[in-house]
Amino acid sequence: MGHSYIRRHLPFLTWGCLAILLLLIACQTVPFTQRKRLILVPESTERELGATTYQDILTNSKLSEDLEEVRRVKEIGMRIANVTDRPDYSWEFNVIDDNEVVNAFCLPGGKVAVYTGIMKVSSTDTELAVIIGHEIAHAIARHGAERMTQLLVVELGGMALEEALKKQTKKTIELGKVAYGAGTQLLFVLPYSRTHENEADRIGLIFMAKAGYDPHAAIDFWEKMEKEFGGQEPPEFLSTHPSSQRRIENLKKWLPEALKYYQS
Repeated sequence: MGHSYIRRHLPFLTWGCLAILLLLIACQTVPFTQRKRLILVPESTERELGATTYQDILTNSKLSEDLEEVRRVKEIGMRIANVTDRPDYSWEFNVIDDNEVVNAFCLPGGKVAVYTGIMKVSSTDTELAVIIGHEIAHAIARHGAERMTQLLVVELGGMALEEALKKQTKKTIELGKVAYGAGTQLLFVLPYSRTHENEADRIGLIFMAKAGYDPHAAIDFWEKMEKEFGGQEPPEFLSTHPSSQRRIENLKKWLPEALKYYQS
């Protein structure tokens, strides 16, 4: 290959190598599952979006005044948060008073909210740990960042998240609610993929076990949910998830892994 050829094609080779380097930097691994995926959203900016979106949701919601209810969520949530190896997160737990919403979510940076509607179907602390562990797992695995990358391309023409937060704060917050499964007043909520849901189930099972909650309870909980909601339109927390039967089969498969971390 002659020197003139190299000089002529050097700019293209340089840009090509730079593109590959950027892809390698953006390619990350999901904890525990080791799945490779592409994320173009910086975690620091994602946390900024999480804090902004969380405050917006709390401002427009009625917070529970039931002190015992709030204490349960905060205590269980912090036990799980403490085993995620993310002391850099500014963990925060709140209960939103809305019995019609059977849902919970965790935004980037550890911003967690549990609706009273889902607390009605989680009678024990361990069952509540199943739910909170699952939602925290979504945040630790940065599933929302994967979806936010897609939404930025589709909705904001590929605008960088930092720029979107500065120029289109309101729209970016709405996109954040959709991407992170926190939208309850929107026309649609973007479902997590089957892969994301399976990962959140598996990682959540590990987190609850590490926090001292018996992971066997996850199977019991989903069997109860199948009996309670089977055959009718499922609530938000269930509608985008795998079928209860498939989920139970997967949890049984992952149980031995979780039990390695469990100490009652």
